[in-house]
Order: sequence, then C-alpha cells, then structure tokens
Amino acid sequence: MKEVTAQELKAMMDNKEDFQLIDVREEFEYEMANIGGELIPLSAILHNEDKISRTKKVVIHCKAGGRSGTAIMQLESKFGFNNLYNLKGGILSYAKEIDPTLNVI
Repeated sequence: MKEVTAQELKAMMDNKEDFQLIDVREEFEYEMANIGGELIPLSAILHNEDKISRTKKVVIHCKAGGRSGTAIMQLESKFGFNNLYNLKGGILSYAKEIDPTLNVI
C-alpha cells in the first residue's frame, strides 16, 4: 500500500498540489478535528466510489491509519483504483508532527 507521511501531506498542501483528501472517520470525529478533507466514512466508502478521483493522487486518512488502509484495500480490490495513498499514522501523526492544536483523541 502506498503511503504519504504527515510532512509530505503538509508539503502537498503548502505547494497547492492538485490532489484529493478524504477523511474516512465518523462525523463526530470530523467535527472535533479535521484537516480539510472530504468526509466519507468508511462504512459509506464503497457507496461513494464515484466521488473519488481516478485522475489525481488521492490521500485517504483516518485517526491512526487502520480504517483508511481498509478503505484503500476495498477500493483497490473492488474498483481497481491505483492512485490511493494512506496517510501514515493518520490524523494523530498530523497533529503530532504538524498541528498540535488539533483536538484529536
């Protein structure tokens, strides 16, 4: 599975790269803290595959990397995606390395 680190994601954001960021956590988690991704909870990801780009890099994240890894495996096996990247360590890693003000529990 392809991954990006929190530092790499931050650089992509700062450089205004053309990519899609998807958050597969639950709505209550997203409301507490998010990094601007589109919310598509893991339980709904397979029903929303049409919202996921096939033409640019897509970074998928959750709290620590498990749910996003599951989402990527499901999307790759069921729909043949090959442009998906897991945020290594999830939003916890992003909060620790980039933005300690994020209220992540």
